Amino acid sequence: MERAAEVPPQIASKAAHAPRGRAGTIDRVVGGLLAAMCLTVLLLAARIEPSPFGHGTHTQLGLPACGWVQMFHKPCMTCGMTTAFAHAARLDLWASFKTQPMGCVLAVASAVLFWAGLAVAVFGFQLGQLALRLLTARFGILLAVGLAAAWAYKWVTWE
Repeated sequence: MERAAEVPPQIASKAAHAPRGRAGTIDRVVGGLLAAMCLTVLLLAARIEPSPFGHGTHTQLGLPACGWVQMFHKPCMTCGMTTAFAHAARLDLWASFKTQPMGCVLAVASAVLFWAGLAVAVFGFQLGQLALRLLTARFGILLAVGLAAAWAYKWVTWE
């Protein structure tokens, strides 16, 4: 009779500490809150009309006009973000990207995070560890460079 192969101790140790396959209660609550926040932003964006000027849409939410624009007559770093979100919420991604490239990226990211948060909250998917691995210094630098490039784009296209 053949003897069953023994499991090496290092593999057995890792298997004993492997996750159970479902997110815990705290992860589910965080996922639900993330989904709710992203959905709220996207629903608000869908309710407002994108400004034909590519900026100023935020005033429909009761916010004041941009002080930076009033003072310098040039776009601020987030200029056009609300307009880009409003376009993206209507699935007009090209208009969103032309308005404010980083706004388009963030709007799409909000939609992705909504679905990811919902998957964690409802089905217990373990996406937190994946997300934490993506949040590196390189990702932060890429985000900052993207924001600066989008701001430069707004300066060049400013009318």
